[in-house]
Amino acid sequence: MLSKEDQRRFEQITRHLRATDPDFFARMDDRVRGRRGRLLLLLTVLLWASLPALIVLGGGLAGVICGVTLLINGGLMWRARRRYR
Repeated sequence: MLSKEDQRRFEQITRHLRATDPDFFARMDDRVRGRRGRLLLLLTVLLWASLPALIVLGGGLAGVICGVTLLINGGLMWRARRRYR
């Protein structure tokens, strides 16, 4: 955690960087977006791969929970895809 003075200074540096070098700032922002997308994709693959095992080992309730989580994850991926086009 940054102190209030450090946070203020960091925000000042960020604003200055955004104003003086927007290309660099845009590239850094794209990296964060890409990382989020990859994490969501990885979560989706892991959930789909674990769904049969969860149903067998945990029963129907675990399958329903995993299915709902997959629906939420799919909605987040859809929203992220539409936002960053």
